[in-house]
Amino acid sequence: MRARARAVVERGRDGRSAVRELRSQAPLTLLPQRGAAAARSPVATIHMVGSATTPLGGDDVRLDVEVGPGAEVVLTGVAAAVALPGRGASRLVVRLQVADGAGVQYLPEPTVVTRRADHRGELHVDLGAGARLRCREVLVAGRSGEPSGRYRGLVRVQDRSRPLLAQEQELGDLALQASSAHLAGRRVLGTEVLVWGADPAAAVAGPWWSLSPLPGRGSLATAVGSDAVAAQRALADAVAAHPGWSGERITGA
Repeated sequence: MRARARAVVERGRDGRSAVRELRSQAPLTLLPQRGAAAARSPVATIHMVGSATTPLGGDDVRLDVEVGPGAEVVLTGVAAAVALPGRGASRLVVRLQVADGAGVQYLPEPTVVTRRADHRGELHVDLGAGARLRCREVLVAGRSGEPSGRYRGLVRVQDRSRPLLAQEQELGDLALQASSAHLAGRRVLGTEVLVWGADPAAAVAGPWWSLSPLPGRGSLATAVGSDAVAAQRALADAVAAHPGWSGERITGA
């Protein structure tokens, strides 16, 4: 299945961010937040809904998001994605264009890579001057009691055409997953890219998590766990060590 989705978010004269364009098709449906909560918030929220079994082998899905100057948007998942085997590899490509002074939080739910699945994921981010970014990825190596399928992922972040991060992730190699340099025998890997306010002066670490500054600006949080709950708790601990973190939200720059 081939699908394309697109969202454009702009800041209005009243200072509130609004979704100006929204297009999607199965298996990925984009739904804007509505109601009283949306009316009160200056930040636009878009829910990413998997409207069919996805990612299934052979799927080719792309999401393009443009955030205008000074606008803010949260892209949030509503359920875990389960990568399943099919005819060929499945692929999800996400591209975020974040203009000067804008902010975006890309927070999908975990991706479970089932046995015999072959899934590819790409996240490309282009940041303007003073733009802010929070991107989370949680990968689960197989369902309970089964080995992981194959996963290859790429995260590339640029700040005004200057590279901030280029990172590849891989699941499906048992020897690699057993290595202390990768999953250390655990099943879940969580990462979060933070380009938001002050950065940590140096790398810090705790039980099964770390937070490292990136060259230029920004930082990378990494955590592993025996299950998704443990990994996400460790990832939250890493993010909580970020100087721009306050309570349950990232503070402004």
